[in-house]
Amino acid sequence: MSELEDAIRDAGAVIEARTGRNLVAAVLIGCALGALFILSLVLDKHWFMPFMAVFIGFGTWELATISRTATRHVPRIPILLAALAMIPAAFYFGALGQILTLAGGIAFVVVWHTVQRWFSRSQVTERDVIMSALTLAYVPFLASFALIMAARDGGEYWTLGTMIIIASIDTGAYATGLLFGKTPMAPKISPKKTWEGFAGSVVFALTAGVIIALTAVHIDWWWGLLFGAILVATATVGDLIESLMKRELGTKDASHFLPGHGGFLDRLDSVLPSMFVASVFASLLG
Repeated sequence: MSELEDAIRDAGAVIEARTGRNLVAAVLIGCALGALFILSLVLDKHWFMPFMAVFIGFGTWELATISRTATRHVPRIPILLAALAMIPAAFYFGALGQILTLAGGIAFVVVWHTVQRWFSRSQVTERDVIMSALTLAYVPFLASFALIMAARDGGEYWTLGTMIIIASIDTGAYATGLLFGKTPMAPKISPKKTWEGFAGSVVFALTAGVIIALTAVHIDWWWGLLFGAILVATATVGDLIESLMKRELGTKDASHFLPGHGGFLDRLDSVLPSMFVASVFASLLG
């Protein structure tokens, strides 16, 4: 038994050295989050709001935190409040509530920041305002498309199907990249991402897209192929964008809240741009 344990431990060490992640912790936490995600949609999709509030809240806080420098101050509390306000606004009032909350949230952050700076006798800079607005637009605004989609009649199946395809993309890229990855895809942005891993993610995405189309959202299989193909593009771009942002901000992981994954923001990288595309599909074909 000890020999088997040693072999498993050695294999885990090799995988962690290759990917930079604790595979066991990543799988366990991924399964737990996946189960909560499914339950929040299947039991009563109103529970999807508190589930998303955890991801949006922590993801927004993480981005605001890593964006703070000696010359740039990003006020986390007003940004967090504005991000959380966008959740019920998007779920109950759709795109109108989403856009109005974004605009109001940016105004609220600027006012808060101005008052705070006035008491400390310093100026609000353009960098502060731009990064604050970017934080709200990148995390809660894009993530709230999942809430708009879920709130539609039958939208919970579109939301669930979208996440299954995204999970398939991540799994395909991870597995094939680990086994066959040799050719770096974007070495200066994400050194561990390979073209072989991308090829695997395409195969997994197209397969999952067809299955979801036929079983969950009941559209023709070729729409499923198109859906999977577009999602693999948006998920890959989202992953690269977040890697570039973290590299520019001088950090590897947004936080260490999720062992084996990094932070909540690290789990949202593929999801954020993909939810916008998925919501368009759901509104056109749902």
